[in-house]
Amino acid sequence: MQEHLKQLLFRLLSQPTAPFREQRVIALATAVLKDAGAPFFADPAGNLVVGASSKTDMLRLLRETSREPVRVFIAHMDHPGFHGMRWIAPNVLRVQWHGGSPVKHLQGSRVWLANDDGYGGVGVMRNARLKKHGWSIDAAEVHVECALPRPRPQANRLYGGFDFRRPVWKGGSRLYTRAADDLVGVFCILAAALEIFTKPARIRPPFLGLLTRAEEVGFVGALAHFELGWLQQARRPLVCVSLEASRTLPGAVVGKGPIVRLGDRRTPFDAAYSQVLTRLAEEVLPGRHQRRIMDGGSCEGSAATAYGFPTIAMAVPLGNYHNQGLEGGPDCRGAHGPAPEFVHLGDIEGQYALCLALMRKGLPWHNPWQDVRERLQKNLRDYRALL
Repeated sequence: MQEHLKQLLFRLLSQPTAPFREQRVIALATAVLKDAGAPFFADPAGNLVVGASSKTDMLRLLRETSREPVRVFIAHMDHPGFHGMRWIAPNVLRVQWHGGSPVKHLQGSRVWLANDDGYGGVGVMRNARLKKHGWSIDAAEVHVECALPRPRPQANRLYGGFDFRRPVWKGGSRLYTRAADDLVGVFCILAAALEIFTKPARIRPPFLGLLTRAEEVGFVGALAHFELGWLQQARRPLVCVSLEASRTLPGAVVGKGPIVRLGDRRTPFDAAYSQVLTRLAEEVLPGRHQRRIMDGGSCEGSAATAYGFPTIAMAVPLGNYHNQGLEGGPDCRGAHGPAPEFVHLGDIEGQYALCLALMRKGLPWHNPWQDVRERLQKNLRDYRALL
């Protein structure tokens, strides 16, 4: 990976984020896109649309006469975390958790805090209460262990998550971080936009990126965008491409390459377009990619499918999904306790390479099964005499 892209990846993974508190990620993304001269704008829900400068510009692209589908790459900018609710003592903050979480070894676990004014603090979690289903935290107390600025930050402007030795660090080819899910996907979209829009092109590239908010609480940002009805106004083909960091499963292992995600826990994805992605992965990453239904969770590909958009998906295998100590490793507090997520640098490079490859002109979107059909027809010819 080129050094400037590696620096962008580390900067993204260092940003504080939580559902509905994606402002620091948004600020970095907009600064990077501005510096590169790449078009972007914010939709009414605060999602970032990359590859168009306005709603009008986006609709212009979608309404062009072309057989080339617009590739709509989707990744979310949030990660499970908490919101401050109220101060219950001079340095004790009552918090509400949003999204998945570890469920054991919570007492005394370290957390970070932030707000949009630049405050960065640390503390420990105490008296955590789980939701009734027992799968995640409901509420807790955060005991702040650093000097608070004066005046004390407003409780409802603070947010945070689990803290570790650093926001991101490298261990061999692995990256350990507070939040790989889904800042890795955000990185791939931004890196692709930098590659696409910093080179002169005779025709406009059929590229859109949708960086969404609040995915961890039910795809809220993506749903808000789909409800605008803009994508439904396309007069040319389009394909949604969900990018994720997804929980490791048998047949989907950290370090063995990005995953052609055939479906998630809710639904399979478009079979024809997934065949295009499969053949592309075989060409671009021979022996260095994986292929599986990733049913350990749901992704924004399900939301796009529910709205009727043809959808394909990729995923980077993710260790310690949602900071749960499922695979262990450094700074893990115990099984199902707080732990840094981890991903493999080579898997990220592979997913980025597949994103760029998907932008090639002339991929067989309209006849993806032709080569398979020709092999089957040869088999028929070979055995027809025995019918």
